[in-house]
Amino acid sequence: MDEKASHRLSIAVDMDGVIADTETHFIQYYEKESGERVDRKIMLGVPESQAFPDKTAVQRYVRTPGFFRTLPLIQGSVAAVKSLMEDFDVYIVSAAMEFPLSLYEKKQWLEEHFPFISWRNIVFCGDKSIIKTDYLIDDHLKNLDNFSGTPLMFHAAHNILVNHHRRMNNWEEILDFFKELRKTK
Repeated sequence: MDEKASHRLSIAVDMDGVIADTETHFIQYYEKESGERVDRKIMLGVPESQAFPDKTAVQRYVRTPGFFRTLPLIQGSVAAVKSLMEDFDVYIVSAAMEFPLSLYEKKQWLEEHFPFISWRNIVFCGDKSIIKTDYLIDDHLKNLDNFSGTPLMFHAAHNILVNHHRRMNNWEEILDFFKELRKTK
């Protein structure tokens, strides 16, 4: 078999906002801290750090021990990543260096929820532009805009007004996209 025919395409998958539900977690933390229940709609079209009445809340939460360790899962992410791994090289990629205290918590979180992903396929970095996979599934423009492969924007409240990347609303849509790609291989 020639080298080109045996090449598996690669996919980088972001953590926060793609497999880990940071939006729900921010809302829960805010309510627990302030006693104020906020509607998810406050996050539509604004950066997460500016969404809450207390503009310092999000930065405080991401620096709070335990925040990253207790993130809820995004629905369908575990089964979808497992499915994609059958035909693609999948890497979990997180700009964890932005919040260095998160490194160990993110590692623990992945071991609990994605134990089938090898440590070799986990990349904690600062700038995701160094990632050279074929696809990147991410919710932040700062990562998608500078990606050299095919960017897939995972739907999030903060990116609702953006339309210059292909939007993926959930993991079912991602699986459908890659199912079509599998047919053309």
